Amino acid sequence: MSIEKNIQTVKDFFAAIGRVDREALLALVAEDIEWIIPGKDWPLAGTRHGHAGLADLLETASKSIETSTEPREFVAQGDRVLVVGFARGKIKATNKTFEDDWIFAITVRDGRLTNIREYVDTQALAHAAQMGAAGPA
Repeated sequence: MSIEKNIQTVKDFFAAIGRVDREALLALVAEDIEWIIPGKDWPLAGTRHGHAGLADLLETASKSIETSTEPREFVAQGDRVLVVGFARGKIKATNKTFEDDWIFAITVRDGRLTNIREYVDTQALAHAAQMGAAGPA
């Protein structure tokens, strides 16, 4: 696929996330997708595989976090699309807020996302997820 089509596929993916459209998300990702969120001490960290892993991630996210995500820039080369963005949200368990500048490194093959690796402010997210920690992140 062309770089432009890869970028559009990734934009469609983020639009589906914003609409919480699980059917559209599943249609846009490969059956063997790998989604990596580095870090620990917060509910979304880890590596998930396949549609079942994506469903688990979405379920965990809906139970644990409220967030608005704003992709701001799309940079592509070959089958890789980097998305630079910003998120603001709240960890439900602690009611603590966070702000997060992030980059997603996404691989697109044959019109579907096959790999996502998030580069996020894990410190801000872990801080917001900790019980008893002082103040918002």
